[in-house]
Amino acid sequence: MVFSSLFFLCVFLPINIFLYYAVNNNTYKNAVLIVSSLAFYAWGEPIWISVLVLSALFNYFIGVSIERSRGSRKGKGILVLAVAVNLFVLGFFKYFGFITESINTLLGISVPVISIGLPIGISFYTFKSISYIVDVYRGEVGAQKSFFKFLLYISLFHNLVAGPIVRYKDIEQDIENRALGFESFSNGVSRFIIGLGKKVIIANQANEFSKAFLDMDYSRLPVLGAWAGILLYAIEIYFDFSGYSDMAIGLGKMYGFNYKENFNYPYIAKSVTEFWRRWHISLTSFFKDYVYIPLGGNRKHHVRNMLVVWLLTGLWHGAGWNFVVWGLYFFVLLVIEKYILLKFEKKIPAVFWRLYFVAAILVGWVFFYHTGIDRAFRFLGIMFGINAPSLSSPEVGIFLNSYMIFIVIALVGCTPLMKSIFDRIKGSLQRIRIGAYSVDQLIKSTVNIAILIVSIIMLVGQSYNPFLYFKF
Repeated sequence: MVFSSLFFLCVFLPINIFLYYAVNNNTYKNAVLIVSSLAFYAWGEPIWISVLVLSALFNYFIGVSIERSRGSRKGKGILVLAVAVNLFVLGFFKYFGFITESINTLLGISVPVISIGLPIGISFYTFKSISYIVDVYRGEVGAQKSFFKFLLYISLFHNLVAGPIVRYKDIEQDIENRALGFESFSNGVSRFIIGLGKKVIIANQANEFSKAFLDMDYSRLPVLGAWAGILLYAIEIYFDFSGYSDMAIGLGKMYGFNYKENFNYPYIAKSVTEFWRRWHISLTSFFKDYVYIPLGGNRKHHVRNMLVVWLLTGLWHGAGWNFVVWGLYFFVLLVIEKYILLKFEKKIPAVFWRLYFVAAILVGWVFFYHTGIDRAFRFLGIMFGINAPSLSSPEVGIFLNSYMIFIVIALVGCTPLMKSIFDRIKGSLQRIRIGAYSVDQLIKSTVNIAILIVSIIMLVGQSYNPFLYFKF
């Protein structure tokens, strides 16, 4: 089940909200959330719910054990064992086939590759578990004494299958005692609808448009077509993933949970370093706090630590060599920026920083999209005029003329421009009232209703199109 499905929007969510608010006791509300979250997860692949529940059970007992032995060698040993087990389970499901294929290629052998299904969202709930047990060991949170409350944390359907990576310490108080109110619920609905619009109206359309270039025969792909294709893919992946994060944050508010932001207009960055402070913030902060700093951070072996982090970042996104190359690519860029480019930041005109950043990010998305390294480099060559059949073509010209308005609107949507304009006039609009409502409230409600209606209409005519990050 996905947030952007008609069944979720028209059946699952309304029923779940009704049941949630129909009970007053927080214990019963937790029970409603646990049952509905497990049902949500089991909807498409019920067999893998066992992995989720067993993972929660294991990490629950580990948290209690670590708290009892905190500060001792036994506690540290339990922590190391627990992290190893979590990573082994993740590795088994996610990387077993990849490792087998790589060994076959390297040694020239043919060990059978066993096809093991990938439990949706396993990367996210594994990292949530690791952050929890490490924080318990560090004394930053107390171990949760109730298994059902811990299961609630692990299984919450709001962010279960595609993030963001919510740390236990950030919602510990919400699990124990949530503050519910109309304003929070209203803001949650608004945020959810914005995310829905990002996914259905923009990301899904960008997906269809980008395929016209990215999936075509590259012997016929012109230079301008390659740039248009990867630009549309960049638009798709941003609106797809940030849309999911908006929907998750909105759902959280509707149920009384407060999740941290996961995106901060990453495409307005001026460098790759800044981009990764704005993109998938929960993942970046996870690797910083639980890998980079424990390895030594900036204090010692800085480049080595960065290499480890970006290798892991690449592999986290997928079991394929293209993701390894993608991670190494950003490692190299970040090292170059830190030791060379950023030292001349004030001397380099802003326009050159912008051109460099756009080119760097789009090249990175080439590796992210193409599972075959050879095809990725072929595409890169065409982007920069190597073995390209032509600079442009009539088909590309027709496409750009037909969809330029969509591209411009999507690019503007990647910036805080519209929000900034609305915030500036919001004060004036609040003073103008029509009945019991201010004009800004009416405009906001009208826009939300329009987005919801358009999204539902488009969903009726669309085939199944899950979020990109479901496979991670």
